[in-house]
Amino acid sequence: TGIAVEATYASTGKLFGQIVNGAPYDVFFAADEKRPNLLDKQGLCDKPFVYARGQVVVWTANKALCGAANWQTVVKNPEVKKIAIANTESAPYGTAAMIALQKAGLWDTLKRKYVFPQSVAQSFQYAETKSADVGFCAYSSALSDKGRKGCFYTVPEAPTTIQAACILKRTENRSAAERFVTFIRSPEAQKIKEKYGYR
Repeated sequence: TGIAVEATYASTGKLFGQIVNGAPYDVFFAADEKRPNLLDKQGLCDKPFVYARGQVVVWTANKALCGAANWQTVVKNPEVKKIAIANTESAPYGTAAMIALQKAGLWDTLKRKYVFPQSVAQSFQYAETKSADVGFCAYSSALSDKGRKGCFYTVPEAPTTIQAACILKRTENRSAAERFVTFIRSPEAQKIKEKYGYR
């Protein structure tokens, strides 16, 4: 379209708080349905829509941890000293990772190893730079150019992250925002999302 899109990245909860407090965003892409629905109830946005369904994976840059039986074996490995998990209160992928660890009976056992970056993107960054040995990340990160340099394990115990978006009513760029949302919902954009593991 020739319309430039400027993105701001943060955890869903943090962006939600900024929007409620008047941040001048045009469109909100959340990693959950909860926050866009809350904005809708408060009359701050147009009707939300689901734009993607994401999946949690355990990712590592350490090739010595590749080839394990499953994600539980990896996180229990004594060589793993730090496990990155996005903020469990403000980042939906962090919440999903916590649920998976609880279901596997590992949440309390591994507590001393956790580091909590603010967002799932930062969780991948911690693991990718080896600030953490492994990270609970978005499947999309594992399929990125940097992600392909490591290995990942699916986490079937983690709930699917149903991700919703909405146009904010205070937008001063409504026409452009609507055109962008139309593109995001198009078959062309769907192919791009599928390439990165979104359903």
